[in-house]
Amino acid sequence: MDGSSRADWTNTTHDWAAAVDAEHLARIRADPGEFAPGGVAHLLLEVLAYPADEAAARGAGRCTVTLHADGSVSVRDDGRGTDTRVDEHGEVVKKPVMATKDLRFFDHPGAESLPDGHPRRGMSVVAALSTRLLHTNRRADGAWTQRYEHGLPTTGLDPIEPDGTTGTCVTFRPDDSLFVPSPLDPDRLARWARHWPALEVRVEEDGGNGG
Repeated sequence: MDGSSRADWTNTTHDWAAAVDAEHLARIRADPGEFAPGGVAHLLLEVLAYPADEAAARGAGRCTVTLHADGSVSVRDDGRGTDTRVDEHGEVVKKPVMATKDLRFFDHPGAESLPDGHPRRGMSVVAALSTRLLHTNRRADGAWTQRYEHGLPTTGLDPIEPDGTTGTCVTFRPDDSLFVPSPLDPDRLARWARHWPALEVRVEEDGGNGG
């Protein structure tokens, strides 16, 4: 679909027309208890649900969760990477998964539950409730990174060198208040990951910072 009009792009999970929905992000930040019940662990499950979707569609997938010493978390998968297109003006456009609502879930909290029993809402919850988030994307036709603070992008799509792989890596540092109700437990996370049988999840701990 490269070079076609954004108006002709089909909205499946997110609305391609808007890169950022500031009102949506503010709503999440105003009520973390509603959108991240259980704290950091719920945010991690929100992230894992996306590679799990792709693994289910492909029949299998792998993902590594890294718990960093500074409280940040990295989730790296081996999928196709986040959909990125070129519009009719030659502008590179990434599907706005971080800064707009997931049309399938956000306004339909009964649509799907995560392994912790709470509703799935989407990646925008993770981005909005993180002081910083780095989205690294590798696709067959290119690779880039983008940084966010509380869901708002602070950079554009910064190109990086391809390494022969595809997939995404999301590293997020949640708000400090979210660590209190639910510290991350690698054993519990591994048990929850079995909720997605097509996705192989490895949990590891790293003594360094997530960047």
